[in-house]
Amino acid sequence: MQFIETLSIRTKPRSMLDISSTAQERLTAFGAGDGLLTAFIRHTSASLTIQENADPDVQADLLDAMDRLAPAGPFYRHSVEGPDDMPAHIKTVLMQTSLAIPVLHGRLMLGTWQGLYVVEHRGRPHTREVLLHFSGTRAPQPGKPYLPSRD
Repeated sequence: MQFIETLSIRTKPRSMLDISSTAQERLTAFGAGDGLLTAFIRHTSASLTIQENADPDVQADLLDAMDRLAPAGPFYRHSVEGPDDMPAHIKTVLMQTSLAIPVLHGRLMLGTWQGLYVVEHRGRPHTREVLLHFSGTRAPQPGKPYLPSRD
């Protein structure tokens, strides 16, 4: 079985937003069993990452480090959308736009301190689209024997 759904995520400026629970809720709602969840962000100035979700200082330090690697400024040729746009594109190249996460018994197999994040690289809020694609088995229904899918 497989499902595809697009999440609409409202971001804050220059931020990391944990969407792990939202992704998990969608897996549960669709009756996912075992398989693989692929998350894909449909933008060139925002990213996805799997990162620590226990200490918010990690997120702040990562955002600061990305700003040092690709600072905003007037020295880029591409500046039509503002001084933070080209640095956002560079940060997206350095990070990821697509991630694959194993799913076992309907649960994301993230580590104890891991979360799935949308990273907003721009200096203003945006609505970002994250496509979720699950491919795998259906969760067994209570009281019924588990039979693997032939899909």
